[in-house]
Amino acid sequence: MATVLDGAVRIFRERGYNATSIADLSLATGLAAGSIYKAFKDKRGLFLAAFDRYVEEGDALRRLAFQNGGNGRDKLKSLLGLYANASSGAEGMRGCLVAGSTIELATMDAATVRQVKAAHARTEQLLVRTIREGQVDGSINAAIDSGASAGLMLCILQGMRVVGKTGRSRDDMNALVELAMKVLD
Repeated sequence: MATVLDGAVRIFRERGYNATSIADLSLATGLAAGSIYKAFKDKRGLFLAAFDRYVEEGDALRRLAFQNGGNGRDKLKSLLGLYANASSGAEGMRGCLVAGSTIELATMDAATVRQVKAAHARTEQLLVRTIREGQVDGSINAAIDSGASAGLMLCILQGMRVVGKTGRSRDDMNALVELAMKVLD
């Protein structure tokens, strides 16, 4: 099942929901159209399952990024670097399923809205915790508003993912990381 969902994630990231056909999904997943309908009911069902898979994989990558940081500031910079890398070159041009879904689908149906909001909320909560950790350990200015700063960082992360679709370089994205970190001084 993971291989099927990974194929669906790839095609939805590249084309978006509306531009992806069942035929595209058949090619990407290796499943015949009838098997897609049997397993997922419809394109939307496969999309929602693929979205969950994508978010779970992203959560795992964020946990790995945090293993490289000793203090809150280092962890946050590592997380921003993860997004910068994912938002540059060929990977960046594939796009982000969360960012793309926010733009394309977040007003379409309740289930998609819930999943998109939950994905953003989890990331923002992680950012708040990390900023607060940095404030406690002294690596991030204790006077800044952790909630507002986390909101700004979420906008930067998602903005990188959107702009990454235009083929930005890793240097372009890493320059944004350095500038974003200055907000926390």
